[in-house]
Amino acid sequence: MLTNLLAAGTTVHPAVTTIFALLLVGLIACLAFEEKLHAKKSVIAGIFAIVSLLLGAALDILPFQKTVVGSHLLEKHSSVVGEYDEEDHFVHVEIPATDAHDVQSAADAETPDPYAESHAEHPLHVDGHEVGMPVYIPAIEWGVIAIILGSSLFVDVTSKTGLFTWIAIRVTKASRGDPLILLVSYSVMTVVFSAVLNNVTAMIIVGSLTVVSLEKLDRRQQLLGFLLVEAFLTNVGGLLTLISSVPNIIVGTTAGISFVEFFVKASPYVLLSTALTIWLGARLFKIGRLATEQERANAAALVDSFDENDGIESWGFFYFGAAMLGLFIVTIALTSHLPYIRDLEMGFVAMMFAGVMLLRYKSEVDQFYRRIDWDLLGFFVFLFVVIYTMEHALVLQTIGNGLQWVLRDITAETANPLDATIVLIGSAVFSSVTDNIPLAAMLANILKSLGTPSSSGLWWSVIFGANLGGNLTPIGSASTLVAVTLMHKHKVPMSFVGFVKMAIPYAAMQITLAVIYVLVVFVLLGL
Repeated sequence: MLTNLLAAGTTVHPAVTTIFALLLVGLIACLAFEEKLHAKKSVIAGIFAIVSLLLGAALDILPFQKTVVGSHLLEKHSSVVGEYDEEDHFVHVEIPATDAHDVQSAADAETPDPYAESHAEHPLHVDGHEVGMPVYIPAIEWGVIAIILGSSLFVDVTSKTGLFTWIAIRVTKASRGDPLILLVSYSVMTVVFSAVLNNVTAMIIVGSLTVVSLEKLDRRQQLLGFLLVEAFLTNVGGLLTLISSVPNIIVGTTAGISFVEFFVKASPYVLLSTALTIWLGARLFKIGRLATEQERANAAALVDSFDENDGIESWGFFYFGAAMLGLFIVTIALTSHLPYIRDLEMGFVAMMFAGVMLLRYKSEVDQFYRRIDWDLLGFFVFLFVVIYTMEHALVLQTIGNGLQWVLRDITAETANPLDATIVLIGSAVFSSVTDNIPLAAMLANILKSLGTPSSSGLWWSVIFGANLGGNLTPIGSASTLVAVTLMHKHKVPMSFVGFVKMAIPYAAMQITLAVIYVLVVFVLLGL
């Protein structure tokens, strides 16, 4: 979406951009004082979504034209003969060739397309028909909504098999009841799951297991520390591979970074950042090893009394749940490689597995629907609408232009240290308050248009900043918001401001480490 806006050269009056920028600041401020306002996140975001849409319509910055569906892509159309309207859009298309993709025969047409050169770089879709669609429908990232809804339902139903209790108790027994070992175990699990699945699914699964373990150990007072560390590590784990997060895919493919190269260059940072995040979490929340022999003996006796088979009402259902969980993880991890499934994407996979598990309770599924966090889903829906209007008001483009203005030597083979630092910190700050996907797309487009070499460390500055910025605020990433939701669900108080205060040490450490890593590895060493 944002790339299309930039390519089209959309113009919006600076005053309009300023108004919408102030709206974004207002949304953040209201979310920060959520408890003072006595309003849920979904209501706050909903009000701002309504105001944004009304202003967008009044100021004529939103696209209200009908949507074309059922069209197909004409891969090469520089020789297509057509007529254009005053705004340089196709109103009539003729393809002389019998095959739409036969470029040579089309090129032999007597009347060449006078606009071929200007349109050669942009894809053309032909056929299809127009349908009316509310402007706010394409604004919503339905894939994210489907992942949250499907994963939540799947985990909720699967927990009825006793599988999560069984896994949690086995992990707890392996730790011998030692809190620090348990923290390390779940932290490593979080990073691995975030790398091969997605941040939201990883947080839902690992967070659910953590609650069971700490309740069994009678250590609910440490739940806050565990969930926060896990939330912060989801975004660190999302840096491990090219396909671990959408910003990775956008920036990595634009820069021409291969899957292997991405893993080799990102994994040292992920390992070091994971270790330091665990250390910092253990220190700040006083999660340490059991100090005395008596404490270790008592903990060992306690975990030995746990029976992982408790809560398993049907072994058949248990094994079915275990098989489905394994298949779910594998399918999510391989979604982009599976035929048919890759076109339907991860949201479909999550909903599909949820639907299969719900068959067990087909006559009483309402019990699971009542447990869905509709406030969380509503918040995301309205937030996407707000961000969508910000894109059309060119708020994000203005941010990008500001970064472009301060960059100095962007076309050099090796990035300037100051430029790399500005891009990383800037993208981290802005991704903490807005969707990092359009932000990553915008910055990648700017770097590409300015001729930034693929070897430049600026690409990695965007990758690290867009991922790690999500740890600064509870709305910075879906996984941190899911973590806060889990806290509220289990009666652990957490406000917007409270989260930011607790997040600053972790985010500061991770971002500082990222700056050092980028400067040393990609700028000084030029790897």
